[in-house]
Amino acid sequence: MSINEVDHITAVFKSLSRLEQIELIEQLTGIFKEEIAQEEPKRPRRSLAGLWEGVSISTEDIDEVRRDMMKNFPREDI
Repeated sequence: MSINEVDHITAVFKSLSRLEQIELIEQLTGIFKEEIAQEEPKRPRRSLAGLWEGVSISTEDIDEVRRDMMKNFPREDI
């Protein structure tokens, strides 16, 4: 694309109303999204199964953390 073509496109864009400019940008964005979706290979999502394997959290652990978080609640200085 030459500089003259870019200048012409810019001039046409500036001649549009704000609403028309927004609509044009939305249309172009949709086209770009479609093209990107076609170009990028779809990666399989990583399974979260087994994420916490080997971790054991007891109810006592949860209660202890809750007590620790709530010991200064509500604060008087706020």
